[in-house]
Amino acid sequence: MLRELHISGLGVIDDLDLELHPGLNVLTGETGTGKTLVTVGLQLALGRRAAASLVRSGASAARVQARFDSPAGIAEGWVEDGEVLLARNVTAEGRSSARIGGQLAPISALAELAGGLVELHGQHEGQHLLRTGAQTAFLDRFAGPAHLEVVDALRREHRDLRAAREALERLDERERDREREIDLLAYQVREIEAAAPRPGETAELKVEESRLAHAERLLERASATERSLLEDGGTIDTLGRAAAELRAAGEIDPRAEDLAERSAQVSAEAAELARAVRGYREGLELDPARLEEIRERIASLDALRRKYGDGEDEVVAFLARARASLEALAGAGEERVRLSEDVRDRTEKVAALALAVSHGRSRAAPELSVALDRELAELGMEGASIELALAPTGELTSGGAERVEMTFSGGPSQPPLPLAKVASGGELSRAMLSCRSVLVDLDDVPTMIFDEVDAGIGGRAGVAVGRRLARLAQRRQVIVVTHLPQIASFADRHIRVRKDGGTASIEVLDDEARVAELSRMLAGLPESDSAAAHAEELLAQAGRAKAARTS
Repeated sequence: MLRELHISGLGVIDDLDLELHPGLNVLTGETGTGKTLVTVGLQLALGRRAAASLVRSGASAARVQARFDSPAGIAEGWVEDGEVLLARNVTAEGRSSARIGGQLAPISALAELAGGLVELHGQHEGQHLLRTGAQTAFLDRFAGPAHLEVVDALRREHRDLRAAREALERLDERERDREREIDLLAYQVREIEAAAPRPGETAELKVEESRLAHAERLLERASATERSLLEDGGTIDTLGRAAAELRAAGEIDPRAEDLAERSAQVSAEAAELARAVRGYREGLELDPARLEEIRERIASLDALRRKYGDGEDEVVAFLARARASLEALAGAGEERVRLSEDVRDRTEKVAALALAVSHGRSRAAPELSVALDRELAELGMEGASIELALAPTGELTSGGAERVEMTFSGGPSQPPLPLAKVASGGELSRAMLSCRSVLVDLDDVPTMIFDEVDAGIGGRAGVAVGRRLARLAQRRQVIVVTHLPQIASFADRHIRVRKDGGTASIEVLDDEARVAELSRMLAGLPESDSAAAHAEELLAQAGRAKAARTS
């Protein structure tokens, strides 16, 4: 539960420390004293959006700290000595920061913790009940955990069904484009396969093209080389005579033998070169047809490169990708069959879950109506009733095949009509409190805050609401901001908020001070004897009611 709240620099609050206790904590005070700012400050500590306008004039920042006992389920990383400490700063420039347990934290972390710490009902919270979505969620919660699991399963399956339908629609929308893409890819694959390029083929062909294009000149050069080597008096004859002369010299001078050997080797190498030149010459030919064929092939490969990649390697890689894409697109028909089957199966599953949700709602609706009627009677609305009608939506949505509509009747002679059309402010406030009371056993939130939810309520109805809040406070910490003395009389801890010189302050009231505050709330005259008598009567009546509850 909430143990302590410190607020500074917020609106009319300069510096305020508020200590809360178990049971029913009531805050009262004149309009404009800053009662609601206490709950605003707490909401800031719980991650509410902040604005620079909240910062007190002249203050550098609004600062809020809230100390809670740690309930079960709160992340242990934020707990220290069994407590959770939340802090929020909002500067005059509108910048905001948060701390949890003294550690810097994102604002979203405050909001995540808030759900397990506090449930707040604001001045307009009753309006929430007017939305059919809220009424449907209310019935689903009342129906119990097993039913909620089915509702969640329906929501998940409906989401997956919608995704499968969208995928099928996208596939159908792409069908025409897919056919065009298949035609293009098939043409590209055929074109490349027909050409059958090899990596490095262009380079090889250009060498051959150059040789054929200059074949006549190459023949002339080879023939001239052959003649210079082989004709009489040519290079080979000269080298042969030189080798013979050196062998003769070697017979006289052994030092010439090495030169003779080298000369003989050079002569033999020249003879081998002559044979190679002859072979090269004989291999040369004038072949205009082959030359034209090569040039056409090079042009064909150049055309492929311009379309599909720079070089045969990239063209071959493009071919592999095109084949894979063509295969994938060709399999789209199988994908459509698979998606169609998936949509059918999911549609059947969603329909079955929706039917189960409908059965759960139909079973729980009468039970909830009885529970709400019982609460309304306790809140001073004897004869009033709330019924829950299940209206078909005409389509199967993620929330099921129907929506829940609360109808309200003020008495036996009044026909039930939608809550939004017939409920007055007081009736709506008590209807909201009835719903809250019915659900209290389903929730584990330790602290409940009601911020001026007594709109349109007074007299005996106020007493009934106070009695019901006191009953809630037996099992939860309840904090109430109210203008009604009938509600304030049930407080276990009564806190008055005052404003002096534009600055709010608080005071925990003793019995005598409570009488004066209730007198002010009753008649605007805190020193009136008749108002004081009425206040004492209210306190006595509330004391007897609380004693009867605990006995």
